[in-house]
Amino acid sequence: MGTQPASPLRWRLTDDDGGQPELFDAVERVPGTRELAGLEFLHVRAKRVINRVPEASRMPFRYTINAYRGCSHACVYCFARPSHEYLNLDRGRDFDTRIVVKVNAVERVRAELASRRWAGELIALGTNTDPYQPCEGRYRLTRGIIEALVEAGNPFSIVTKSPLVVRDVDLLIAAMAGGGVHVDMSVGCLDHDVWRATEPHAPSPERRLETVAALTHAGVSCGVLVAPVLPGISDGDVQLDRLVAAGVAAGAQSIATVALHLRPGVREHYLGWLRGTHPELLADHLMRYRTAYLGSDERRELSARVQELAAHHRRQANLAGGLPTTPRWSRREASEPTQTPPREDQLRLI
Repeated sequence: MGTQPASPLRWRLTDDDGGQPELFDAVERVPGTRELAGLEFLHVRAKRVINRVPEASRMPFRYTINAYRGCSHACVYCFARPSHEYLNLDRGRDFDTRIVVKVNAVERVRAELASRRWAGELIALGTNTDPYQPCEGRYRLTRGIIEALVEAGNPFSIVTKSPLVVRDVDLLIAAMAGGGVHVDMSVGCLDHDVWRATEPHAPSPERRLETVAALTHAGVSCGVLVAPVLPGISDGDVQLDRLVAAGVAAGAQSIATVALHLRPGVREHYLGWLRGTHPELLADHLMRYRTAYLGSDERRELSARVQELAAHHRRQANLAGGLPTTPRWSRREASEPTQTPPREDQLRLI
């Protein structure tokens, strides 16, 4: 479904003499093996790794780190797909199978955190592609980045779909006692038909919710991000009720939601997929997505639905014996536990 982009290649691969190394210094192409078979990894050396979000962005954070570009979870709706086109790769199969790996990410993070110009602001991980996608098991860049953030006492947040985050629970516990951390597990729907159709290589929703429970039990602030909610596919009352109830039961400290948004590039990819799988929904999407986002009234209504469901299921759980709690997401002393969850507006991505 991807199209060939017009922009020139933005870094020079070892076998390409025509690139423009504006973003990266290239290292090599590495084929995936064993559980990563079918993937290709493009090793690059990044100029910078802590990136500032444009002032006009709707994001509630100002800085991000993404050690990888592209994601083998292959989520059909992923808003980051167009970023591959900046590198002269396509937003379809290339995004799913050709993963850019910033092999010097950890050393760059350490250097940038040590800069006198760095003010210790919160950094969001997982804003472009999943920091715990399968190749993290091989490269361990996310773990190295978190180690650097913890050592610097720098607050950070994580959004992921992967249970692999539990591997780093020791660092997350240390972060809770230092600069602060919050993890959001992205779970769009419990319906297995929807999961397999829209997130073909992502871990199952059940495994993600088990991860929420495990992190909460360990004392790490963790929430559920109901995202994205797909109109006509995963936005049914029963679907949302089941998911929110499961998130509450897992001990999620917060439950926030994000509606599908269709920026240029991902719009063409997603609507092409929709045309082939749910043609009856195409006209409705074209009407509702005249811009990249659903109308503000629809977004507010969706958020209110989810928050009402969360409040209802928390009341029910408390009547049945209460919910697990973790310390709040903020700088604190280890000897000063609190049960205050992070604010919802700190978690929303749009």
